[in-house]
Amino acid sequence: MKVEIFSYQKSLLFVSISDTISDMKNLSEQIISTLTRKGSLTASEIATDVGTNKINVNRCLVKLLDEHKVTRRGNGRSTYYQTALDPNTYFMTSIETRNGRKDYNESIFDLFANLVEESEIKQITTLNQKYCASREKLSPTLLKKEIERITIEFAWKSSQIEGNTYSLLDTERLIKESIETQGKTHEEAVMILNHKKACDYIFENPNELNKVTLDKIIKLHKILTTDLKIDDNIRNHRVGITGSSYIPLGDADKIKAELKRLCDYINKVDNPFVKALVAVLMISYIQPFEDGNKRTARTIGNAILLANGFCPISYRSVADIEYKKAIVLFYEQNDFHYFKQIFIEQFKQAVENYF
Repeated sequence: MKVEIFSYQKSLLFVSISDTISDMKNLSEQIISTLTRKGSLTASEIATDVGTNKINVNRCLVKLLDEHKVTRRGNGRSTYYQTALDPNTYFMTSIETRNGRKDYNESIFDLFANLVEESEIKQITTLNQKYCASREKLSPTLLKKEIERITIEFAWKSSQIEGNTYSLLDTERLIKESIETQGKTHEEAVMILNHKKACDYIFENPNELNKVTLDKIIKLHKILTTDLKIDDNIRNHRVGITGSSYIPLGDADKIKAELKRLCDYINKVDNPFVKALVAVLMISYIQPFEDGNKRTARTIGNAILLANGFCPISYRSVADIEYKKAIVLFYEQNDFHYFKQIFIEQFKQAVENYF
């Protein structure tokens, strides 16, 4: 008799768990449907729309955030949720039909309140502890070789993202032997060698970006664009961006004001990884110079990581088209999730492959 009762109770428990899982799945689908129809909503607004309580909604939202099906912005009562954008689907449509944001968002910094999740911070901290332990074991000779290796691979990939056609082997020969590759332009060689000079500078001055300033951003941009016929001053005219509807600010004073605001924001952030991620995104977004913005952003990001004892990133394994998609998503939709995913993956790759 006891066995039968236990079996019956066990079956009831199984049914109860199954029903709960099914209910959660249905509620999750309702939440996604609601956010797709109405855009950004608070948890309370979602609960009202789907006809349930806020506790159930919050439980589902935690799972949906972990699955990267929804994104979160804001803080406290001003926390809003929206469906995560799928890059592949987004770029299947033309620029005109994507409904991308065309102007600079002056409230852009509000989005960074929940830029990196707690679980991601733990992952990054563990990875960087591994980097620090590995780097400490290296002799000066081996450390120099590893710095040379990451410099070559960063110079190659960062240049490739900008349209440079040098291969990794071409880049290595250029940097090590000063031999330009036949069939390539001299400007391509200069771009790569400028990356090397910028890397040399931030490795030789590791504390340079302990505090980020406008002058330091301008200085690194100048190193990266020397002899490329690019004005090294803050631009004072509007520019368009190939493949995007977004048009950045066009007034020099406003651009400087936003850069200073960026510097203040970065300097107040505690976590070095978040500092670097914000810097890469926002220098690319503000587009302060007539050219060389994204390569400056990536270099500043690495300088911040180095200044705080974090592993720099080469971006060597990211496809340049995916990098560009992630940046355009941020330009047009102010959605940072795809770029953040790339940034974390490239940091992980750097820790596992260098030093």
